[in-house]
Amino acid sequence: MMKVLLIIDVQNDFCPDGALPVEGGNEIVPVINSFIWKFNRVVATQDWHSADQISFASNHKGKKPFDEIDLNGYRQTLWPDHCVQGSSGADFHPDLNTILVDLIVRKGTSADVDSYSAFLENDRITKTGLDGYLTSIGASEVYLCGLATDFCVYYSAMDARTFGFKTAVIIDACRGIDVPAGNVARVIREMQNAGIRIIESGSL
Repeated sequence: MMKVLLIIDVQNDFCPDGALPVEGGNEIVPVINSFIWKFNRVVATQDWHSADQISFASNHKGKKPFDEIDLNGYRQTLWPDHCVQGSSGADFHPDLNTILVDLIVRKGTSADVDSYSAFLENDRITKTGLDGYLTSIGASEVYLCGLATDFCVYYSAMDARTFGFKTAVIIDACRGIDVPAGNVARVIREMQNAGIRIIESGSL
């Protein structure tokens, strides 16, 4: 059984003192490090945005972070500028064990479309190539952890399931933004309803 760990966006800008901090985001790093060696392959994702990224509130006059806009037929949340390509904020958290990472997937690289999912950009058409990689190595099970539970982890997990992978989210190795309030609880229910297992790292 080829088991693959997906570490989603454990980057400086999503940790305390970052541009878009997830509360307790740094707390998951030692948890991830404690089990990373248990998997056949490890994939880590990075938001990797250009400064003119369409999801940045600063690129929309009169808009502020967490506003929503209609963008080419889908709803897009606007964010503070974060994870700009080549910046220290886009780097992995310095304590994250990246030695065992086999593949890095950079997403949201185009200025005109954001990407929450490790599999598909927000237009829900453009692939990152991750599904092809997982298929090519014979992956049967995908386990997710990282930031943030209610955005990039959620979308990545749902897409993993859609692409046919047996999927689990290691919930104590995730932290959420919870905007709007209750969002984390909502996405956990949706993932469970989609057949995604919600597990604790102690069960690995």
